[in-house]
Amino acid sequence: MNKNVRSRVYLIVLVIAIFVVWKYREQQPKEIYVQGVTMGTIQYNIKYLDTDFSNYKAEIDSLLRDFNQSLSTYIPDSEISVFNREGAIDFKLPYFYDVLNASSEVYNASGGAFDPTLGPLIDAWGFGDGKTLDLDSSRVDSLLSFVGFKKLVYDTTRVSKRIPEIKLNFSAIAKGQAIDVVADWLTSIGIENFMVEIGGEVRASGQNLAGEIWTIAIEVPDEARIGGIFDAVYLEDRGMASSGNYRNFRVLQDGRKVAHTIDPRTGFPKMQTLLSATVFAPSCMLADGFATACMVLGLEESISLIESDPTLEAYLIYADDKGEMVTYLSPGLKGKTVAE
Repeated sequence: MNKNVRSRVYLIVLVIAIFVVWKYREQQPKEIYVQGVTMGTIQYNIKYLDTDFSNYKAEIDSLLRDFNQSLSTYIPDSEISVFNREGAIDFKLPYFYDVLNASSEVYNASGGAFDPTLGPLIDAWGFGDGKTLDLDSSRVDSLLSFVGFKKLVYDTTRVSKRIPEIKLNFSAIAKGQAIDVVADWLTSIGIENFMVEIGGEVRASGQNLAGEIWTIAIEVPDEARIGGIFDAVYLEDRGMASSGNYRNFRVLQDGRKVAHTIDPRTGFPKMQTLLSATVFAPSCMLADGFATACMVLGLEESISLIESDPTLEAYLIYADDKGEMVTYLSPGLKGKTVAE
């Protein structure tokens, strides 16, 4: 082969190699990062891998607006606002029935420790409309008569009240459901690797850009160190939600601090040695509801609840007799935390 032929062959091989590398890089996914605000002031952060490099922020925002139109108590004509005001609605959007079903599951499994009909007491303690009432045992007892999931009547098309005073509030489960709505939509369009976070609750699928399982932080349950990292977990194809009393509480006129976790069985806020509960479930909606239930149940009952359900795992942080932070990890979390 003469010199000119060899040069042409080398040139052709080089061009082919460049083309192959270019095509390979073109087919490799890119991490897309989308962020925004939903439910008034709650920030969301979404990462997903896409070979088309498509930014779906507009579609995600549209989904979340649709979701809020169903379940936001701050929108006067939302489905839940109309229900609370008028006593019954026919479902027009696909979210209300699903959250009622999930609420029923958590309500029954927790012995009533989770109850979305807690609205009247949420308002009375100042965590709804912001107007704290002067509450004593008799006032709480009277409001408790307006609470109870079994005082709802619903099917796939409609929900109504057995008594007019019932008031729904899904704040303890709605963020998880919104995450599932976005995650399910991403899955429906062929996105297999993603992390969806809204207000600290998360659902993850597949792997990140580095080919690793998504790593999600667990916050230090201390109002003086909000944002600090206590530990981190490897989250794969699961929903994850945390609940605690260190972020959201009120100080009453007499100086008492009351937690936002209200026990539906007693009507009173629950302050206890369990500082935070992070629950892992097949959906973020269920993880969110069960995390709230754990904060009502306390340490021992939460452990019993989690270990009785093979679909659930939990990372519980509690205070021991010396006030030191101690952890409980359910068996399925062994080897799935960074601190181990």
